[in-house]
Formats: sequence, C-alpha cells, structure tokens
Amino acid sequence: MNKMLAIFLLIFTLNLNAQKVPGVVIHHSPASSGIYLGSPGIAILPDGNYVAKCDEFGPASTEKTEAITLVFCSTNRGKSWKPISRIEGSFWASIFVHADALYLMGTDKGNGNVVIRRSTDGGTTWTSPVDSLSGRLLSGGGYHTAPVPLVIHNNRIWRAFEDTKNPGGWGHQFRAFMMSAPVDADLLNSQSWTCSNRLGRNPAWLDGNFGGWLEGNAVITPDGKVVNILRVDYRKGMEKAAVISIRADGKEASFDPQQGFIDFPGGCKKFTIRFDPVSQKYWALSNPVLPLHRSENPERTRNVLALLGSADLQQWEIRSIVIYHPDTRTHGFQYPDWLFDGKDIIAAVRTAFDDDSGGAHNQHDANFLTFYRIKNFRNKRMKDSAKGARPRDPVWQEK
Repeated sequence: MNKMLAIFLLIFTLNLNAQKVPGVVIHHSPASSGIYLGSPGIAILPDGNYVAKCDEFGPASTEKTEAITLVFCSTNRGKSWKPISRIEGSFWASIFVHADALYLMGTDKGNGNVVIRRSTDGGTTWTSPVDSLSGRLLSGGGYHTAPVPLVIHNNRIWRAFEDTKNPGGWGHQFRAFMMSAPVDADLLNSQSWTCSNRLGRNPAWLDGNFGGWLEGNAVITPDGKVVNILRVDYRKGMEKAAVISIRADGKEASFDPQQGFIDFPGGCKKFTIRFDPVSQKYWALSNPVLPLHRSENPERTRNVLALLGSADLQQWEIRSIVIYHPDTRTHGFQYPDWLFDGKDIIAAVRTAFDDDSGGAHNQHDANFLTFYRIKNFRNKRMKDSAKGARPRDPVWQEK
C-alpha cells in the first residue's frame, strides 16, 4: 500500500509540476543530462496535423560534429505530441511545408554546411543531403542560422542565412546574406539556389555599440520589396533590429546604417516576423526587456514572451505580454517559431523553466520544448497580458 501511495504521489507531483510550464510540453531534457533543447520550429501539414521540432545542444550533445534534430507530431491541434523521427546531421533548421512536402533547412552542425531535407510522409522519414543534388546546398562550413521564416514572393522562395567569415568572436563574425530559389525548382538541388553578397559588421555603427547581426527574417515590405530583418546585438538602450534591402533577383544585399536600424522590442534576441493578410499587419513574437529588468543584460533577458504588431515594419508596439516570469536567471521563453492558425497563433517555444530535477541550467540553456496557442491574437491588448505583466503591475516600473 505504501509503495502504491508513493507511486501515486510521484505521478501526481510530476503532473503538477508539468502543469506549471506554460503551454503544452512537447519534449523535456533535464539540465543534468548536459543536453539542452534549441531551435524550435512548427509547421501545419496539408492534412491539418501539426509538426514541431527542436535540436540538441550543450556539453553532452553532438552539436559540433553531427547535430541531432528531433521531430514530433500532434493529431489533436497541439493538445498532445508524440516523437516521430530523430535526424542526425541537422541543426538550426527551419521546418516548413512547400508543394505538399515537408522540409528542414539549416546546417548539418554548429557553423557547418547549409543543408536541406525533404519528407513526403509527414516527417517520419527524410532525404539525406549527401551531395549537391540531394540537399547539400553550401559546402565548406562556417554557416550560421536559426529556424527563421521563409517567404514566397515573385515566384521565388526566400530564406536568410549568415556565414562566420568576419574576424572576431560571436556577433562580430556574422555576415548576413539571402538565399532564394524558384518556387517550382527542385529545392534539394544546389543549382536551384541563388545567394546574395554577404554583409558584415561595421563596428562604428550605432555609435560604436554595434555587436553584430544574425538570425534574419525574410519579409516582404508594404511596397513589395524583399528585406532581411535581423536581430541586432546592441545593449545600450532600446533594442534594435536591422533592415537589409535585397534586390529583386536575390543577388544583391545592401544596408543604409542611417535608415536601416529600427527600434524593436526584443531585438537583441531571436524573433520571428510574419505578415497577416487578414489584418494587413505584420506580427512578431519576441523577448522585450520590461522596465523592472532594464539593468540586466538584454541579450540574456528572456523571461517575457510578447506579441508585437506593426503596420509598416518601421514602428512596432507591444500588443500583449503572452508569458511572463519574474526570474530572469533560469527562466526563458525564447526563439519562438509560430504560424497563423485561423484566429489563433500557434507557437513552438524554447523554454527554460522549473522541473523536478532542479530547473534549467540557465535562461539560455532550455530544458523544454513547448507548444503555445495565442487565441484571438488580432484582438489582444495589454490588458490581456499574463499575470504579473499587466500595465499596472510593478514590472512596468524601473528598479
């Protein structure tokens, strides 16, 4: 009887703790394993099922040799998930549906080659990028990215990348560029893809406080031009994003430092931007730093997940705080990848949160992949924000 009671209490405690994690837990890896969960991605299959993915990083992972991506499926609109595939040699990948097939496009390891894979059975099996005809798009290593959005425009599909050929360490080394291919091309054939020139950091920009740019979003402007909107490592005030212009043929990228930096809440961390044809607005999920936390490092302040909106890609406002936790050291709701689903937004989130093993290693080294639904997102206002982050709550006051 005591043994049965102990088992019951254990199950009850596990369920209770799991319920504390915002959203639905897709996958969990305790910090003690030395394997952390990154690069969340989400897609909606033609049959309506959801597919989500993450990859493994950390000291016990194989991120530097042959990285691992894990893929999961939900047949009940995100209420529960099951693992369907484990892929060796896939890292920082976007997952997306194109021409009724599912794709993963990223690198084969940290700062590795650019590769793409295709699945025709909903993510259970995948092609292997063994050469330039089967998915190895750029060889020689030194490429960087994240699960950034792809967009179709002028009969081409567009996706941003960086290489690491600039001198210096993290941030300084990144050179931004855009890849594109005809929508009806074989995306596994490297010859289908066009690359723009690569733009590196100028340390004089932002009054000498520009640390670099990375993890760009391919976006179509209101006047029909392709731009790359990037995360900016800037830590001296209001967070920034950078807007790089891309020529219509995809071969030339250019940047005006006088006009190209914009104020963007959460711009010091990875964010995802998409255009909504219903509202005719651009929407984003990001990690802004609220006033109470402004004395902390903005690049590692990830305890807020916010819904942002813009009519023109230049002026952004926080529409609502979706998730908030007062602790910035071991809690983070970061790298959100998301899609429109009718009146809702569905998101896969790299989440650092409490568990039964002592919680996350830190806010960056996430121990959960979670699913989150933002219902009726177009109607969200600040009064609808998460508890503790509403307009009159203390978090809006400076320390």
